[in-house]
Amino acid sequence: MGKTTQPTPPKIPAHLDRIDSIVDQEMNGVILTDQEIANHESEKLYLDKTVFENVSFHNVSLRFSELTDVKFIKCDLSNLDLSDAIIHRVEIIDSKIMGINLSGAALRNVKFFNCMANLASFSFSDLKQIRFEQCSLVQTDFYESKFLNVFYDGCNVNKANFAEVTMKKLDLSSCQFENLTVSMEKLEGCIVSPEQALGFAKAIGLVIKEQ
Repeated sequence: MGKTTQPTPPKIPAHLDRIDSIVDQEMNGVILTDQEIANHESEKLYLDKTVFENVSFHNVSLRFSELTDVKFIKCDLSNLDLSDAIIHRVEIIDSKIMGINLSGAALRNVKFFNCMANLASFSFSDLKQIRFEQCSLVQTDFYESKFLNVFYDGCNVNKANFAEVTMKKLDLSSCQFENLTVSMEKLEGCIVSPEQALGFAKAIGLVIKEQ
């Protein structure tokens, strides 16, 4: 199921107006390419039917913003502050999002593909119909997030923090990890490979006796 279920993709029109900078309040039906956005702060920015391609964000805060039908392609969103944002029908593809702050955000129908997302923060976020595919999520923080139909396919989740996350039906069997932070009482129903199951057994203090 995890390999076939896909979030609803962004609804992007065939024609987009080309612009060369970000604005403060609303962006609708536009495309930005080959730009650097630096030292910018906007609260409650509304992005609709917008594409960013090869755009770098440096020291940018977009807290409480709303993103609907948006694509990021080959972008650098490292350390971008999107805390408490509403994010719906968004794709982030072939991008660097290390340290991105999505804490407290509501994400619906979002796909992350081939992204470097180490140290990203999803703490206290609400994720529904989300797919992480071929992403590096080392030390990513999902602390006390709500998961519904969240899928991981071929990701590195080593040292990720799933504390206080209900992991029932969460399939990590195709992922790589040596250590995870989890709440043992919320681990029931998590789907793992036999090798991963041995790792969890050792983590809770079981001694595995070789035959």
